[in-house]
Amino acid sequence: MSHLMNTYARLPVSFCKGQGAVLQDTEGKHYLDAVSGIAVTSLGHAHPAIAEAICSQSQTLLHTSNLYQIEKQVQLADKLCTLSGMEKVFFCNSGAEANEAAIKIARKSANQKGITHPKIIVMENSFHGRTLATLSATGNPKVQEGFYPLVEGFVRVPYDNLEAIEALQDDKDIVAILVEPVQGEGGVHVPKAGYLQSLRKLCDQNDWLLMIDEIQTGIGRTGKWFAFQHEGILPDVLSLAKALGNGMPIGASLVAGKARDILVPGNHGTTFGGNLLACAAALAVLNTLEIHKYIDHVAQKGDVLLQEFRKSLADVPGVVEVRGKGYMIGIQLNQPCGVLVGKALEQGLLINVTRGDTIRLLPPFVMNQEQSQQLVQIITQLVREFTATAS
Repeated sequence: MSHLMNTYARLPVSFCKGQGAVLQDTEGKHYLDAVSGIAVTSLGHAHPAIAEAICSQSQTLLHTSNLYQIEKQVQLADKLCTLSGMEKVFFCNSGAEANEAAIKIARKSANQKGITHPKIIVMENSFHGRTLATLSATGNPKVQEGFYPLVEGFVRVPYDNLEAIEALQDDKDIVAILVEPVQGEGGVHVPKAGYLQSLRKLCDQNDWLLMIDEIQTGIGRTGKWFAFQHEGILPDVLSLAKALGNGMPIGASLVAGKARDILVPGNHGTTFGGNLLACAAALAVLNTLEIHKYIDHVAQKGDVLLQEFRKSLADVPGVVEVRGKGYMIGIQLNQPCGVLVGKALEQGLLINVTRGDTIRLLPPFVMNQEQSQQLVQIITQLVREFTATAS
């Protein structure tokens, strides 16, 4: 009997090593990884630059706490602000923590304005984490089930629907919008062009904070360093995690403009956040992405991959839509398709199904052309067989 708490429906496989886009299980079988640890290992497994940074730092100093100056934290904050245009950074350990900090920033801004019952506009079908505040912000009833009463102060509207937000402009208790630039857990939904620009305009008009959750889209996943850069805007708060550490746990909340100085000593904190080991890994990630121009590769090859899937599945009646941006692709079927995860595993491919009916692909940026073709071929075969049998 396992002493692990029963919080995951784990697949019957255990990996012992990896290299690039390939993992090896304890039985010696190899798998093409099209999940990247859920958009985490964008540089693949055992990348030499990341391994060297972790090894080198571990032999010097791992942790001192935020009671003291941490030079690598300063360097990482400088780098992130240079890349994003943001102004200050708070480091934590995960995406949920980064969003938790964003929510606290919104509430503190409300307090400064004398608003006693602040509200944050959030989206249907969204995902922001599993802490009590972030699951309350999340637009998925299954995530919230069993954890009532939820944290108050969230107003939910349909994603990619400006009219629904415009209708709330007379509510003086609203202080912020929290939004994903592409909904990941929600099924890889890409909003219409100009959506984020319009949200920025609405926030400016109403003195709201624009808080963008780039836990999954950030650090190059959509073909730019940050997805908001596709629309030439700047948020007030930006949440990052996942790919920032390529597997080393680290999250970050970045602020700019009117959100820059809202939090002060005593308002927020973390024991492990931004320690030397995590920051060393994150710096190596950013430097490696920059030196090897991986994000340009994602922009170019991601669109090619998307078009190849659309072409190979165009005549399959059970395919509702193939959508995506960069190396973030969703293939929605007309019925639940969770069984495909196990079938792909049998064929040596790791995929994920989200929202029950959408195959979500998050390949590592280091996947080569042969592996990309292998991905398209296996997925196309699986989808064709599944939809033919189901119909």
